[in-house]
Amino acid sequence: MSGADTLAIPEDGRLAQNITHFARALRRAGLPAGPGRVVDAIRAVEAAGFTRKEDFFFTLQACFCSKPEHRVVFAQVFRLYWRDPQFLEHMMSLLSPMVSGLNEAPKATAAEKRAAQALLDDQEVKRPEREEEEEQGEEIEFDATLTFSAEERLRQTDFEQMTAAEIAEARRAIARLDLPVRPIASRRTIAAPRGRVPDWRATMRAALRSGGDIRGLSMRKRRERYPNLVALCDISGSMSSYSRMLLHFLHAAANAKGAGWAQVHAFTFGTRLTNITRHLRARDVDAALAAAGAEARDWEGGTRIGHCLHAFNRDWSRRVLGQGAVVLLITDGLDRDDPDLLAAEADRLRLSSRRLIWLNPLLRWDGFAPRARGVKVLLPRVDAFRAGHNIASLEALAEALTRAGDSGDKMRLMAMLEE
Repeated sequence: MSGADTLAIPEDGRLAQNITHFARALRRAGLPAGPGRVVDAIRAVEAAGFTRKEDFFFTLQACFCSKPEHRVVFAQVFRLYWRDPQFLEHMMSLLSPMVSGLNEAPKATAAEKRAAQALLDDQEVKRPEREEEEEQGEEIEFDATLTFSAEERLRQTDFEQMTAAEIAEARRAIARLDLPVRPIASRRTIAAPRGRVPDWRATMRAALRSGGDIRGLSMRKRRERYPNLVALCDISGSMSSYSRMLLHFLHAAANAKGAGWAQVHAFTFGTRLTNITRHLRARDVDAALAAAGAEARDWEGGTRIGHCLHAFNRDWSRRVLGQGAVVLLITDGLDRDDPDLLAAEADRLRLSSRRLIWLNPLLRWDGFAPRARGVKVLLPRVDAFRAGHNIASLEALAEALTRAGDSGDKMRLMAMLEE
């Protein structure tokens, strides 16, 4: 590893404590560095020795890295924690503001910035009196009620009103969300002893093996398969604060193991449609969104929902919606396109999908009413209409996916349209 050549051996002799604090920094950076791995790392260093810098680096890497994408983050945190002065200055420069025209900010990779935040944030929180309490071994009590209140407040906080620290915490919470799905009964059948469809061919074959006597019926049942998830995310100026968080949500769904979805397809649209499916398949979420942002060049621009839906229906509908996919339409519905075009393309999208769910962050307002032209056109053509402005609204999306009759706030707003 290139980072292992410039590492200095720490002067502090409390190696076990240093490894423990190092594991905390890795955990803040997104690596699964739990207590069990800390114990394994201390024992591994004790067995391997602490004589060579390269051996120490790769010993800890073997204990804390279980995936290839973990190695980049591990190397950056390792170099910063184990006292590489030049690298520390580099990381500080990534988090310090630059004066436009005088200094050019160095381009930070996704892992570098995450490592800097994981370590340098701790230096701001730590207080001398807190360090003395830890050294004396005094028991520190935490108020679980306040912790629950903070978590509940974070769930209810609007994405647009979050601070930088709250956004980072919200991203970690979104990565842990589950997006359940019900399997679809296919037309094809498979052999099953307790099936409901008689398998006459298998029955006759079994009868021939027993001299022509039918001793029982062979049965079959319909095969179950999981649908695709297709997301169309608005990245126009009015949606920019929400689209970034919702793309984190889609990345978690695309990379979740055992989630049930056959495939997850993601598209962004503003003034044009962009396919970012392959970018979201990257394991590292920061690298995935950086690649998606480079591919979609209409961020924070205008909105042409009808034109972009037409491009999707023409170029991608048959490819990704042919197996009864569930479609998430993520937009505020503020459109300036021809309403007849928007209505026609929304109708085609609804007929091509198994279920069309609209996530609209404007539902965060208590007095929201379907007055915008785009909202009036889209609302009757979706199966469910839900909010998408905070963590709680994303958690409630599970109801629209697991309950077939769930329509969210659609019926209430449809009644307002009829008045």
